[in-house]
Amino acid sequence: MGFHDWVHLRQCLACGHVGCCDSSPRRHATQHFLTTRHPVMQSIEPGEFWRWCFVDETVG
Repeated sequence: MGFHDWVHLRQCLACGHVGCCDSSPRRHATQHFLTTRHPVMQSIEPGEFWRWCFVDETVG
């Protein structure tokens, strides 16, 4: 995987920010949570229908 390759996109449910997942080099979705404390994001990949809560560390 190259330095600038992203793997999967996630969207913040609080503000709509889109960032790459933790399998990507820069982990933008997690960095967004650490900066804003917006707790829940969802996958926006085709065919994926789940959400992740950073606070509770649970999938829903």
